[in-house]
Amino acid sequence: MTSYDDLLRDAGLPRLEARLLLETASGLTRAQLIARGDEAAPDRVVAAFQTMAGARRRGEPVAYLVGAREFFGRTFRVAPGVLIPRPETEHLVEAALARLPRERACRAVDLGTGSGIVAVTLALEAPAWTVDAADISADALAIARDNADRLGAPVRFHRGSWYDALPAGERYDLIASNPPYIAAGDRHLGQGDLRFEPRGALTDEADGLACLRELAAGAPGRLAPGGWLIVEHGYDQAGAVRALFAAAGLARVETLVDLAGLDRITLGQRPC
Repeated sequence: MTSYDDLLRDAGLPRLEARLLLETASGLTRAQLIARGDEAAPDRVVAAFQTMAGARRRGEPVAYLVGAREFFGRTFRVAPGVLIPRPETEHLVEAALARLPRERACRAVDLGTGSGIVAVTLALEAPAWTVDAADISADALAIARDNADRLGAPVRFHRGSWYDALPAGERYDLIASNPPYIAAGDRHLGQGDLRFEPRGALTDEADGLACLRELAAGAPGRLAPGGWLIVEHGYDQAGAVRALFAAAGLARVETLVDLAGLDRITLGQRPC
């Protein structure tokens, strides 16, 4: 007999990770697993858990194995076709919500939306806003649409590359983006969860600034007067991104730090 406690103990994984995988394999909650810890686990649960645990020991991300990750207090579906949501990106959402009134009818767009975490969160946190989202990946858009539908977020989705994906002539009060910003030669691409995430969502296959250049250069033509461009970037890219924003004619350019005190979010406003 293999009990639920046996599976957790023998998984060869940190307890938290093992428990998350067992919750997924069994369909039981944490409280139910504790209450039934000494009970025999069904063969199907044992097989499913051992497959997942083996994949995790080989390095596959927990978020992909369980198919979900929390962001801004909500659970989003994720899969290998999209980036795994990270706490740093919550600062992007917070910066956007702090600069536009939630009760006003603003127009916002999330470029390179991936799983839709930014667009969906903005739509739910600011119901008066009209929120668009765009991505070049059909797989990513399918996941983003599913997240929007499950969470009840009225987001309009578009497929295409950056500004080319948007309706002609549309202008926004907010353009938000967490673009690929890792340089092609960065050693981190071969480490940890990044090994399994879609490479095209991580790196521009150049210096890490190519997408940020395109976002900054195109922003004035897509922002309404007084509108904001807000982007996430690498900890060592703040100076370069501020220079790109300034060159595009954006004002009130500044960089915000994340909880680790690292430069993470840069924003700028189209002058009125």
